Amino acid sequence: MPYFVYRVYEHPESKIKKLTYIETYADYRGARDRVREERNAETDETEGYCRLIFAKNDVEAEKLLSAPRDERVIGEDS
Repeated sequence: MPYFVYRVYEHPESKIKKLTYIETYADYRGARDRVREERNAETDETEGYCRLIFAKNDVEAEKLLSAPRDERVIGEDS
């Protein structure tokens, strides 16, 4: 399965995400290096953030990136 690199723009109020495809890689290292390059090139004015996703195809990758994530739970409630 390939690795997909996307730039994700999230609306601050509605939390709706807009995805911009960057590139597909067959190996993890190439994708990781590309994401690092994108993140290093970001400035304060750069909108969104760069994400790496492992998926069967671009449709699944966009579905996974668009799905709302649950809040992280740290520790346990007693």
